[in-house]
Amino acid sequence: MAEQEEKILNIPLRRARNDPVSKRASIAMKEIREHVSRHMKVPLEDVWIDNTTNEAVWKRGIQKPPSKIRVKIIKFEDGIVEVSVPRE
Repeated sequence: MAEQEEKILNIPLRRARNDPVSKRASIAMKEIREHVSRHMKVPLEDVWIDNTTNEAVWKRGIQKPPSKIRVKIIKFEDGIVEVSVPRE
């Protein structure tokens, strides 16, 4: 059986507000990847971000990403980590 580690985290994206307006959403996506990598102890290459998370960050455009986002993180036994928006 495959063992999975599952967490729900609130990731702050406030640091993206200090960057140029034309790069905020893409920097917010990098922040998500770095935060998950740090908390799940995996390299950046093993973090896979779901399309729903991408759409949630880019919903208001490149200039106004959310200040924080709630994500569900699943770490599979092979070391791959999947990031998605939790269903309410």
